[in-house]
Amino acid sequence: METPTSARRLDRLPKAHLHLHFTGSMRHDTLVEMAELRGVHLPQALVEEWPPRLRATDERGWFRFQRLYDIARSVLKEPEDMYRLLLEAAEDEKAAGSGWLEIQVDPSGYASRFDGLTATLELILDAARIAERETGVGVGIMVAANRTRHPLDARALARLARQYVGRGVVSFGLNNDERRGRAREFESAFRIAKRAGLLSAPHGGELNGPRSVRECLDELDADRIGHGVRAIEDPYLVERIATQGVTLEVCPTSNVGLGVVEQVEHLPLRRLFDSGVPIALGTDDPLLFGPRLVEQYRIAREVFGFTDPELAELARMSIRASGAPDALKKELSAGVDAWLAAPPEPLEG
Repeated sequence: METPTSARRLDRLPKAHLHLHFTGSMRHDTLVEMAELRGVHLPQALVEEWPPRLRATDERGWFRFQRLYDIARSVLKEPEDMYRLLLEAAEDEKAAGSGWLEIQVDPSGYASRFDGLTATLELILDAARIAERETGVGVGIMVAANRTRHPLDARALARLARQYVGRGVVSFGLNNDERRGRAREFESAFRIAKRAGLLSAPHGGELNGPRSVRECLDELDADRIGHGVRAIEDPYLVERIATQGVTLEVCPTSNVGLGVVEQVEHLPLRRLFDSGVPIALGTDDPLLFGPRLVEQYRIAREVFGFTDPELAELARMSIRASGAPDALKKELSAGVDAWLAAPPEPLEG
């Protein structure tokens, strides 16, 4: 096969980033700097051995992943830390061509430091507004419940999120180890969120199989599903997802890092796309996995052979599935058309 001499730049393709966790968005050098500033000792896996070697297909592996995430979160001790994290996340998205970032956060993880759930969410929303103003990247907040906690905690978060509809909160999620809490247990929380007009975007089909995805559809009325790649194990489920237009937030490097697939070539990205499933590429936690959003599109191009029209369609899918305002969606979609209409640029080297 001939080596291409030109290509459209992926960092100039307008897109939306819909699967990024709050702490997991942090730059590695920011983590190291803030740990020193806040007096937090980091393990070698988060310093010299970064990005850490992870595998979460067994309980011990997930515990290690969660432990590293919790250590990283512990450096966020002051309000200015939250502002810095969101500003840098938005800057990174701008560099990747993103016009919309939907970042997910469980305020419970920070509430003890910032005067409770409501004050924490308001702090994050204010940081998002400033990041948006400074970078020009639209920022929406997904309030995400933790499936390892009691469903009543999720209900409290849904009621909190409901208060901020139209004020920066656009979606409601459910994260953490899906083997430790079935989606159906959180139906009442998602009912509150959906009635308030929030998008439903729970995790499913990552470490568990098709049943996890079906519960997200049946019990949580999902508009999007975080990961969802194991739906491929049930052809009828794949057809249903495509027919209903439910978007899967596929995170290639995360799926490899956590052992969902052994190699990125094994990811069913092409099969899902060719089956008509809407897909929004995401990074999950680049702090722990390394590559950011442009690299996910590069994987689609170089590993799975996505053409530029197909990459443009991936970008449109991410925009359509987002909680961005309609005017921004139209602007970004027009930008995708312009990217595709422009000639490829010569490759360096």
